[in-house]
Amino acid sequence: MSDSTSLPALPDRLSGNPRSPHHVAEIFEHAIGIILNGKERSDVEEYCISEGWVKIPHPKALDRRGQPLLMTLKGTVEAFYS
Repeated sequence: MSDSTSLPALPDRLSGNPRSPHHVAEIFEHAIGIILNGKERSDVEEYCISEGWVKIPHPKALDRRGQPLLMTLKGTVEAFYS
């Protein structure tokens, strides 16, 4: 088990996309878990705890660059190291 005191603090907003200004590479060196409305989600691409939303990729739709479109789900968001 890893010591949680050596882990960087989770930010209020975090994105998995390296091109995003909300991407923090040091955070992704560790496994992160997201809980939305009491249910753990493994498909979260971006989250914001204070605004209460997560973005997940749409299963079929792609944008003009071939990246999946992101859908926003709202609710109570909790982030943690797993």
